[in-house]
Amino acid sequence: MSTATLTPAPPKTAKAAASSKKRRRGWVFHAVMAPLTLLWVAPMVFVLVLAFRSFDDIAANGTAAWPVSFGLDGFREALGRGTMGRALWTSVQVTVPAVVLSLLLASWAAYALSRFHIPGRRAILLTMLAGNLLPPQILLIPVSRVMESLGIYDTLYALVAIHVGFGLGFYTFVLHGFMRSIPEELTEAARIDGAGVVQIYARIIMPLCRPSLAALGALATTWIFNDLIWAITVLRTEAKLPVTAALLNLQGGYVSNWNVVAAASVIAAVPTAIVFFAFQRHFVSGLLMGSSK
Repeated sequence: MSTATLTPAPPKTAKAAASSKKRRRGWVFHAVMAPLTLLWVAPMVFVLVLAFRSFDDIAANGTAAWPVSFGLDGFREALGRGTMGRALWTSVQVTVPAVVLSLLLASWAAYALSRFHIPGRRAILLTMLAGNLLPPQILLIPVSRVMESLGIYDTLYALVAIHVGFGLGFYTFVLHGFMRSIPEELTEAARIDGAGVVQIYARIIMPLCRPSLAALGALATTWIFNDLIWAITVLRTEAKLPVTAALLNLQGGYVSNWNVVAAASVIAAVPTAIVFFAFQRHFVSGLLMGSSK
């Protein structure tokens, strides 16, 4: 007669316990974030649906009712008599040169401050960054007076100059931190091979800075394209207003045409959304590169 021996089950390993704990945390995270995500997305979905609804449907049933009919009348009205098409082109004329000039000048400044022994370069960098800490509200009148004295008030050149001037400090600070993380041996080897300052900048530094430049480009595009306060400060002619200021005027003219206002809001939001999603993989990684230096 043989007796059967029961062997106890082996205890869970530390790896299995950690995996189980990680899964529980994952469920908790999704349970908390799912309602918050829906709460965040709901207003955008509401505006998008409202933009495609017809005016008769909104007038008869209200903005919060279930949609009955859809159409593109709101978009046609916003791009036509609502002048959103012209304002969109104006914003592009301001955003593109402002972003290009800002990043170009910031890369020059960051290259000089990170690669050359300039007296007081730390004070220069902190001074440039400190300009971004001033609230724009206290600078509205001085900036408008400066633009009037320069003779460029009520022009797009004034708006471009303002965005370049106020963004230069932050962009230089970010690029400076990234360029300092590039090993000195790379530039020293290029200098030994006969490369000059401009060649080192163009062939070594700038290619390595692409992730950071992409992140800053997306950030600058969003800031400049969505600007309102400087646009209504230095521009007075309605035909020169960018998309955000034109949207503000359109809300006053189409106060009861909710589909037109919603369509104009969607038009104003689409370009920056495209830029952000195009560069989203560079956005976080590019801004964090060089932060440890």
